[in-house]
Amino acid sequence: MAKPRALVLTGYGINCDGETAFAFEKAGAEARRVHVNDLIDGHDSLNRYQILSFPGGFSYGDDISSGKVLANRVKTHLAEGIKRFIEKGGLVIGICNGFQVVVKYGLLGSPEGPIEEQKSTLTNNDSSRYEDRWVHLRPEDDRCVFTRGIDRLYLPVAHGEGKFFTDPQTLEGLEAAGCVVLRYADEQGQAAGGRFPWNPNGSLNDIAGICDPSGRVFGLMPHPERHLHFTQHPLWTRIAEEYRREGRPLPEEGDGMALFRNAVTFFTD
Repeated sequence: MAKPRALVLTGYGINCDGETAFAFEKAGAEARRVHVNDLIDGHDSLNRYQILSFPGGFSYGDDISSGKVLANRVKTHLAEGIKRFIEKGGLVIGICNGFQVVVKYGLLGSPEGPIEEQKSTLTNNDSSRYEDRWVHLRPEDDRCVFTRGIDRLYLPVAHGEGKFFTDPQTLEGLEAAGCVVLRYADEQGQAAGGRFPWNPNGSLNDIAGICDPSGRVFGLMPHPERHLHFTQHPLWTRIAEEYRREGRPLPEEGDGMALFRNAVTFFTD
């Protein structure tokens, strides 16, 4: 069976494309980093891919607001292609800055699904500073292709504008439609309840990741591509010693790999 092909967008301040492409390759996909200009100018096409990734970074220097410039540029030049890509069954993932892009584009953040109108946003952290820390995450259900079968996650965040915010009606609609699929949690896996540092940015309802009603368009603020191997866990040596004392084999993969494997499995199962 042919490997699914993943397009990892790059250019103008995106700086997590290499790690994201590596994650998809490790999960069994054929990944290619494609400059946004090459898509706009027709040197490559979404028709050749099954997965589209908007990676983390600082696209266009986060001028105006994080992700807004790239969101506008992609919407202006590639809206029809992205619409067809999603309608044909493609998967989309936006990570950190990429999450900001897809929300400010309008692909996420509305209970109606991709509407190309911004209904939600990612704004300044309540701490008024850049937050670089590891967080516990609790998947809500199996609606989202990327989070199916995952009970808990431990991933790093690194952002200054990660607070998910929207109006009460849209928030209620997202919750009712099952579009909230990832929440910040404490060490026991319980919802953070807005408490810092478990909720690192003050996101409404502890929202860390959302999907569209189809479950195929997904965005999250934490970085799964930064926890692909067990040794990337900040306490891996301590955990390794506990495993050795208990006679258990050490895990090889980090928590983030499961999301990329789910995307590949969606096309290969």
